[in-house]
Amino acid sequence: MSRQLNEPVDAALVPRFAGHSTFMRLPAATSAEGLDVAILGIPWDGGTTNRAGARHGPREVRNQSSLMRRVHHVTGIAPYERLAVADLGDLAVQPIDLMAALQQIEAGIAAICAAGALPLSVGGDHLTTLPVLRALRKADPGRGRLGLVQFDAHSDTNDRYFGDNPYTHGTPFRRAIEEGILDPARMVQIGIRGSVYAADEHQWARDQGVRIIYIEEFARRGPEAVMAEVRTLIGSGPAYVSFDIDGIDPSMAPGTGTPEIGGFTTREAQAMLRGLAGLDIVGADVVEVSPPFDLGGMTALAGATMVFELLCVLAGNAGGPPA
Repeated sequence: MSRQLNEPVDAALVPRFAGHSTFMRLPAATSAEGLDVAILGIPWDGGTTNRAGARHGPREVRNQSSLMRRVHHVTGIAPYERLAVADLGDLAVQPIDLMAALQQIEAGIAAICAAGALPLSVGGDHLTTLPVLRALRKADPGRGRLGLVQFDAHSDTNDRYFGDNPYTHGTPFRRAIEEGILDPARMVQIGIRGSVYAADEHQWARDQGVRIIYIEEFARRGPEAVMAEVRTLIGSGPAYVSFDIDGIDPSMAPGTGTPEIGGFTTREAQAMLRGLAGLDIVGADVVEVSPPFDLGGMTALAGATMVFELLCVLAGNAGGPPA
């Protein structure tokens, strides 16, 4: 299939509340062939340990993404003029068998990689990131382990829950390190905060070499200094970006499964994502948007905006003339 640049439906011609609901009002696609970036939903929250509902995230993020326009107001990047992008729909993930669901997600992402497109996914709980990482690693084993830039309230490097259950939304990055997918020396977690199960809960991650930037350090240093360190730490190697919406303070993003007060603001989140420019990003996601706990769609809007910010970073990295 030939590469074709797609433009969103023009909101000055077709109102935002009309027409098909797709990410950014882009065309719906059934295959990633010919795409540079495939935006897709992963409507699954089988790894949630308390407040379920993130399975409904992709649909509402699509709805709120109708508010996104064509051009980034700071960078001037018009992503649709640089990248072939479309909405690939949702992965068909069955909700009652966790192991089968992980395999379905991995297979879906593998198909996107095989088509030569980069996955930009919307979850779903944070366990959805693990099979995405598995697929990316297998798609190009020669490039080595991936770095990770993680925006989150929680480290998600715990080991077991409820006895001997290794797969929850609190364990994906421990599993990814153990499986040799992620390089912990090139991992940074930003915004970590809140009460913990034990005083040494984050010790395993620190022992592996993961850089944890707690929210207190972030507040002292600010987005610019933190992202300068991130770019140095990640270096020129391939990296994945995972944005958990609970990294944002719940006063601005209440619709999430495990809210933690004292987070960064939406404006700070935008500034940090813009600071990813120039990194070799091979995939990204926004997770843990849970519409049943949202107010007026504000969390889904934050999620849609972060997807747009990530898309603009990917477009900037792809080069080409600015808008």
